[in-house]
Amino acid sequence: MGERGAPPGIDTSRMHPARRYDYYLGGKDNFEADRANAEMLAEVYPAARTTAVENRRFLRRAVHMLAAEAGIRQFLDIGTGLPTRPNVHEVAQGVAPESRVVYVDNDPIVLVHARALLTSSAAGRTAYVDADLRSPQDVLDDPDVRGTLDFSRPIALMLVAVMHFITDDMNPYGIVEKLVGAMPPGSYLVMSNGTFDLLPSDVAATLAAAFARSGEPTAPRTRDEFARFFRGHELVEPGIVPVVEWRPDDDPATRPSPAEAAVYAGVARIA
Repeated sequence: MGERGAPPGIDTSRMHPARRYDYYLGGKDNFEADRANAEMLAEVYPAARTTAVENRRFLRRAVHMLAAEAGIRQFLDIGTGLPTRPNVHEVAQGVAPESRVVYVDNDPIVLVHARALLTSSAAGRTAYVDADLRSPQDVLDDPDVRGTLDFSRPIALMLVAVMHFITDDMNPYGIVEKLVGAMPPGSYLVMSNGTFDLLPSDVAATLAAAFARSGEPTAPRTRDEFARFFRGHELVEPGIVPVVEWRPDDDPATRPSPAEAAVYAGVARIA
């Protein structure tokens, strides 16, 4: 029997990264296995919660920049995770109410909460698609994707904090290439990916061992490995940087260091 309060069909006995992320962000859609795993990782890497918060702040800044400066009005957010305010449509429609957003995830608990992602301004539109990033053609062919987004106009393809769950044997570069290849001219690619580059070697080794104990497929990438996703495209300033250094809007005196949010981030105009 699942934990009390769990939606039907949700296995609460096993940790899920989306629910762990929710726990780090202060959400309530997580269970004992998620919390235990989160605290185990935090013992190894005390900045784990900071990493989640800073990654979410990058998402907000990137969406705002694309809507306000680049004029993007369509967003395809793959690996959405649990609804966490502000969501992509809230940021984008705060700038341009006519913005359209499609959220994609294959976590059943996200599906339960999808209604929170389907609110929209009267001028815009949102949709939620239950699909797997590892099958990119299924995402692209989904009728709700095609019915919500106009593939003759630019789209922001968002892969934020999701590719580090796609290991090399899952063809990560091929997946991104397939998705990017379907984007119209003038589109953008938004990505972040965990890394061990920014951590002391002993912390990186201990963290890698902790992920292995969890039985969780993880793919922290070096800067060069992350940069490969953007090859052939025009990076937006400041290029590929630690997530806290991508167009920060906070006080430098209180900003976490790159080692406290070990994630690379980048945004590029698709060539």
